[in-house]
Amino acid sequence: MIYEEFKADYYPGEAVTIQLATGERLTGIVRDKARLGSKVLPDGTLTQPYSRYSTSIDGRPDEEAVVDSEHIFRDRKIFTKSVLRSFIKKTVTREAWNGAPWLVKHDVAAQYHIDTRVPPHLRYDNKLLERKQQQAQKRALQPTNGSHDVNGANGAFHNLGPTRLPELKPAPKNHKLPRTHQHDHPAVPIGRSPNVFLDQDHGLLPPVPGDNPFHFPVPFRQSAPPPVAFTQPEPPPPPPPLPKYPIEDLQLPPRDDYVRPSLKFLCHDPPEGVVDSGAQNEKIQMKSVGPLLETWDTLNVYCEIFKLDSFTFDDFVQALEVTNKDTPCELFTEIHCAVLKQIVSSEADGGKLLVNLPELDDEEEDEEDQSTSPTPEPEPEPKPTGRATRSSLAKLEAERLRVEAEAAEKEKTPEITVKHRAPELLIDFNWIEELKKRNFQDGGWEMIMVGLLHQLSKNPRQTVACEELLAALVPPDEEPSVELIRDQYSALDFGLRISALQILCMLTMETKAIRGYMDDCAETMTGYRKEKIEWQRNRKQAIEDLRALNEQRKLLLPDNMPPSPPVDLAEAAKTNGDAKASGSYDSPEEPSEDGNDSDDDGRARRSLRRGGDRAAERQRKREEQERKREAELAAKAPKQSKQFVKLLKDIRKKEDYVKTCEDEIAVIDNDLREADCGRTRVLGKDRFWNRYYWFERNGMPYAGLPNSSTAHAGYANGSIWVQGPDDIEREGYIDLAAQHQDEYKAKFKMTVPQRKKMEEGRTSVFNARQWGYYSEPSQLDSLLNWLDTRGFNELKLRKELLLYKDKIVANMENRAQYIGSQVEMSNATESDKKDEAKRMSTRTKVQAVSETTHFRCLDWTNTMAIDELGHLHSEPPPPPKPRKGGRRSRG
Repeated sequence: MIYEEFKADYYPGEAVTIQLATGERLTGIVRDKARLGSKVLPDGTLTQPYSRYSTSIDGRPDEEAVVDSEHIFRDRKIFTKSVLRSFIKKTVTREAWNGAPWLVKHDVAAQYHIDTRVPPHLRYDNKLLERKQQQAQKRALQPTNGSHDVNGANGAFHNLGPTRLPELKPAPKNHKLPRTHQHDHPAVPIGRSPNVFLDQDHGLLPPVPGDNPFHFPVPFRQSAPPPVAFTQPEPPPPPPPLPKYPIEDLQLPPRDDYVRPSLKFLCHDPPEGVVDSGAQNEKIQMKSVGPLLETWDTLNVYCEIFKLDSFTFDDFVQALEVTNKDTPCELFTEIHCAVLKQIVSSEADGGKLLVNLPELDDEEEDEEDQSTSPTPEPEPEPKPTGRATRSSLAKLEAERLRVEAEAAEKEKTPEITVKHRAPELLIDFNWIEELKKRNFQDGGWEMIMVGLLHQLSKNPRQTVACEELLAALVPPDEEPSVELIRDQYSALDFGLRISALQILCMLTMETKAIRGYMDDCAETMTGYRKEKIEWQRNRKQAIEDLRALNEQRKLLLPDNMPPSPPVDLAEAAKTNGDAKASGSYDSPEEPSEDGNDSDDDGRARRSLRRGGDRAAERQRKREEQERKREAELAAKAPKQSKQFVKLLKDIRKKEDYVKTCEDEIAVIDNDLREADCGRTRVLGKDRFWNRYYWFERNGMPYAGLPNSSTAHAGYANGSIWVQGPDDIEREGYIDLAAQHQDEYKAKFKMTVPQRKKMEEGRTSVFNARQWGYYSEPSQLDSLLNWLDTRGFNELKLRKELLLYKDKIVANMENRAQYIGSQVEMSNATESDKKDEAKRMSTRTKVQAVSETTHFRCLDWTNTMAIDELGHLHSEPPPPPKPRKGGRRSRG
């Protein structure tokens, strides 16, 4: 075994523990190794080879020790079977066919200059040829049935007649066999009879005279037919080796028997060619779905930093959708104010800018230049000199041509159109100072947003998005004012609203608060992992102890078994119970079906009551007899030994401790999941490289914060989101080059896009900017059935889905209950029953309900800010409470 071979072998540079002649144990490093062979002793025996190691001693730089294998050790954790197994797994590999040689991986071979060329006799084609030759030899030897060839005679007459096996019979007593049947005698070996060719019928061959079986007369030699040439049939090629699953998903054969469940789309512009009958939001575009999910996830994962109550994804979408001047929404306002507070600290904390913003100096200089240059003074015409010369006339002509060229250039250059009037609005407004003071009321936070977007627009990466927002907030054809900004923001398009929030959230990712929160979570996760390892170690030890205790219980069980009940008593009890259960006894008090019950109803009722009393009495007596019988059996049973009773208690304690360990491990796993906030974890990818996300997977509780104002919803997102492949994956796996598509089509009779259309059905996503979702448990079950575990991607994806299936289904059901209209329908039904006289028609009723619609997002309240700050983010802090002494003086 490899482990045993290297267990007692040490190499230079390895940290070891040595034992000196005095018995002292010291640590050191192996400096040199000498392998000494075996010796031949005078009696001829060989001694075992051994090794000597020259080692340094830690703490004694001038000393070295020479020890043998018996006095050198290593730490048990350094070289274990698991370490060796992991080393082999990471350094070598082999192909998927029987007898394949082990090959060193390329990176290891390149690092240590190992030759990875496979010898010819170990290659697959040579192994295949060798196997074919062995099969051919077996087929060639099979028809001979074990008979011996003598000088090739058997081969010459191989096909001249059927081969008959000699009949083996016992020799009859006192009977002399004729010579022609000598081979039937059991004492003569088969195939060694001198007349072996004469005693059996060989078909076309006539009997050969004489004793020599190889001497044929001349007429026979002349009349003998020519030997038939025997041609060995070519063996069929062996089937190709079966693939070792899992393999690449798209290398599996296509399946036309099952189609992926249809996706739902949140937007009104699903991908081209998609046929979707699901409900769609007319205000949301596909390009906004990704930023919408990203922003919601960021706000909920870091809600403790922003001091925001967690909120459901549906409430977030509704808040962005319905908030306007007539319907103010606390959720919409609190999100903006909470995120803005992370950009600039308050005056009490120093009022520092916490993020890096582009400078506005260059623009201000340009504005100053533009303010002075719009009214250029006309150049004075050159005064005519007293005498015009040719040189002066040439200068005048050149000046005139230059002026004409500049005028023509100005005519060609289009005038720069003003996209917005944010600079005019911000002339007397310093948004950083206002943000320090937390002036969010009366359009304050909207003005701060304009100032921030205007400064961020100087960043080339954000210019387009910020300019689009500023053009909508501060239009060029209207006079900028605070009232205008408030009205424009309340009427802002859904896509622009989510774009502004995305810019804000991405800006806060640079702050020290978010970075510090990530670091704290990472340290917390490290502590959780150590604690989990400790509990796992305790559970493993407890399981081993429990196994040993169960073995002891099995040994002590025969001496502590209670005796089996007597057969006659058991059968009597069973018979008695069956008879009573079947009701075979006759009860004269029971009313007869043939009798006339209407004659005396009172007497019938009295008889039934008496029958019930007697039945209760019989039940009581039966229970009393059973108790007596159990007491007798317990008295007769031998008492269990104290050792056995103590053993049973120990087993129960160990089982309870194992359960405690498992519960603690489950709690730590959940804590690890919630603390994992560095990035959003993907559930996995399918065969077409679509990504599957369940945003409750990490970074947040499954149902949001338990003390949130909407914690009764019981879910956070409640859907599985499907994102299309990114451009690199799409070009490398889906939209292949024409040559690779032809190869794939030759193998599977279709291209990859055709397969995608066939197996995904009528709904697909084609790039990373497209999103669909599943929100029903039945869709999750269909998705699990569609995934093929023989592929790498879908094996991992299905494993993750099964791991969180119960939580996913629970959140989906809670979401359907939270956003569904079942409660409204039930309330409407109850009101109809109570007021049937004033029932309205269906059309009038629906209209009335729609007029008084109450949006769910309006029920959300930022309780975290109220508890920690004493007020909402959008409100000023309350005035300080008066002192108690003052109240006493007034009282």
